Amino acid sequence: MKIRIVIVFVFFVVGFVKINAQISVTERQMEKEGMVDIHTVDQSIYVSLMYGRADNFTGKRLYTDLTHAYLHPKAAKALARAQKYLQKEHPEWSLIIFDACRPMHIQQKMWNVVKGTAVENYVSNPARGGGLHNYGMAVDISLCNLKGDTLKMGSKVDHMSKLSHIDQEYLLLKHHQISSTALENRQLLRRIMRKAGFRPLRTEWWHFNLISRATAKKYYKYVK
Repeated sequence: MKIRIVIVFVFFVVGFVKINAQISVTERQMEKEGMVDIHTVDQSIYVSLMYGRADNFTGKRLYTDLTHAYLHPKAAKALARAQKYLQKEHPEWSLIIFDACRPMHIQQKMWNVVKGTAVENYVSNPARGGGLHNYGMAVDISLCNLKGDTLKMGSKVDHMSKLSHIDQEYLLLKHHQISSTALENRQLLRRIMRKAGFRPLRTEWWHFNLISRATAKKYYKYVK
């Protein structure tokens, strides 16, 4: 009996070490500051962090050791609700996360790229408290099939122009700049995200906030 107990304990320790080894320094810091991996709340949501690659608007890989999508627990639970709403209507589709909680030091790197350029307004200034990504209360998201292939949305995530503005969509459709399918997909995404408690951003069809920036600054802390 004692031998069996020891063997079970050894397997438990080894398993814990293995799981813990998969968490990077940045991810440990995220957890220390109260963020949660979305896959601990809902494993069915796809994750493809665009700043973990160089094919984003900065042309640089900003996340060197972040591969999991972290959010504030409230935002993670709300996103899990959105996934359920979506899959109730379309079980063949899923949400896919392109960015979630973004540490403020990464926000600074991003700001340095756009400061003084024509797209400066698309990125929150760290000197002014950053944005809701830094609090884990915002998510950049799209729709995909169960293979992880994104649906037509009219532009790529992170495309900084009027093509991404949700208040320009009917004009864009009229001038054949986006398709009716893309418009329908955007509207579906907004509807299920709103139902889950998120608010869309006027200039970015993929960006959703759970709370206001004023509320975040008053009651929550950003991730360093």
